[in-house]
Amino acid sequence: MAQISSRISQRALAADKSFAAVADFYFNSRYGKQRGDGGIADFTFGNPHEMPLRGLVSALTRAAEPEDKNWFAYKSSEPEPQAFLAERLSLELGLPFEPEDFALTAGAFAAISLAFRVLLDAGDEAIYCEPAWFCYEPMLHLADAVPVKVDLKADNFDLDIAAIEAAVTPRTRLVIINSPHNPTGRIYSAELLKELAEMLERQSLRINRRIYLLSDEPYRRLRFDNAPFVSAAQLYPWTLIDYSYGKVLLAPGQRLGYLAISPLMPTAERHQLRAVMFARQMALGWCFPNAIMQHAIRDLEDLSIDLAALHRRRNALLQELQGSGCQVTNPEGTFYLWGRWPGDPERLWNDLADRNVFVMPGTILGAPDCFRISLTASDAMVEAALPVLHEVLR
Repeated sequence: MAQISSRISQRALAADKSFAAVADFYFNSRYGKQRGDGGIADFTFGNPHEMPLRGLVSALTRAAEPEDKNWFAYKSSEPEPQAFLAERLSLELGLPFEPEDFALTAGAFAAISLAFRVLLDAGDEAIYCEPAWFCYEPMLHLADAVPVKVDLKADNFDLDIAAIEAAVTPRTRLVIINSPHNPTGRIYSAELLKELAEMLERQSLRINRRIYLLSDEPYRRLRFDNAPFVSAAQLYPWTLIDYSYGKVLLAPGQRLGYLAISPLMPTAERHQLRAVMFARQMALGWCFPNAIMQHAIRDLEDLSIDLAALHRRRNALLQELQGSGCQVTNPEGTFYLWGRWPGDPERLWNDLADRNVFVMPGTILGAPDCFRISLTASDAMVEAALPVLHEVLR
């Protein structure tokens, strides 16, 4: 009797393969076996290591108290939070957003997935730059799209516009940029984004196919030293913005975000995108924020984790790492430090782990000779890690 194949989908296998390093690190590595221990200094993922913001707790408590019979009914992108976001983002970015430009999502994860499913057909190519967030590749595979990786500039981790342009083919449909950038902390300048916009327009005309831009902005409000920020949506009309409240609130387990269409987009295309959002979100598994998060959005908008604490931790760790011979970027935004190991990466990572200090290895982010430190670690963790970093890295 012939053997019947029971193989799962190829896109699922591709997504699993591209996510394997992250899953192995999180579940099976030395870090995976110790991440719940109270005695480690955990600088890996952007998780909270202190109690949540009181304002967050109060906002969610208030939002959980029902005011009518529909309080916990099905919620899509509700008109009230849409109108609120349009008002606030118009002020923040200086663009005339309208409520219908916003698809509310369960964090930036869902917003990015929605953007892929709205813009990409099977076999379409999406360009992004490494080092990079480790979820673009598996998410693109699961959308039947083709990830195309381009290196950031080696000296300053800026976008390499010429390299992105060289990667464009007739199948290119999307370019993804992330600013402030995870993991390097770079914020791309208006001049650089203008150059990108001009190139995308030029290449769209060349291949006779519109190339869209996804501006991944979950760290937009986490900036150091009053660094300025410009969104690509202000310069390239065919831009979608994804945003998450999980970063600024340091509450990644409470999923609230959005996908926003640049109001500079030509009217016909803007309305076409608006019209397909609901069906895509429903088909993706109802990837809207839950009722409580939508009710709470007004109270959450102006809350933020302690930026002064991030500054303090950044400065202390930056001083020690630079003194230890590491090449470390001085981040303009995010809550990360990005450095290059001053010796053998595997040996140094294990030497730190032997002393209960865990950082994220750069292999997960497409740069094996580098590492990332999350400043969401507590002050006590920083204090415990400084002498260990001094001992191991020097």
